[in-house]
Amino acid sequence: MKFADTLETLPEFAGGHIVLTDSSGAEIAAIANAPGTAGSFRVYAYLAQQYDAINAEAAAEGLAIFAEHTEDASRHPGKHPNIDRLITVLATGIPLNARLEAA
Repeated sequence: MKFADTLETLPEFAGGHIVLTDSSGAEIAAIANAPGTAGSFRVYAYLAQQYDAINAEAAAEGLAIFAEHTEDASRHPGKHPNIDRLITVLATGIPLNARLEAA
């Protein structure tokens, strides 16, 4: 299944962005619910809801959701930073905390 098709099966989430932090609470990234990143926002919000954090299991599911973009990210590191982050979590086993914030 292609990313766009899978994305349509995920629930909608309200919020301006999702903030990702490490175990010490330091902000790693923020993904806006805006054109260009709305798909990543929706995937990360879904994963956070399902797993309470972006752990290795969540990262594996997220990489499957991103489908063809995961393969492209593997071939071109840095092109898809939100996918690169999931690849890192899966490889290291070091989870990220995630919280939705208003705009």
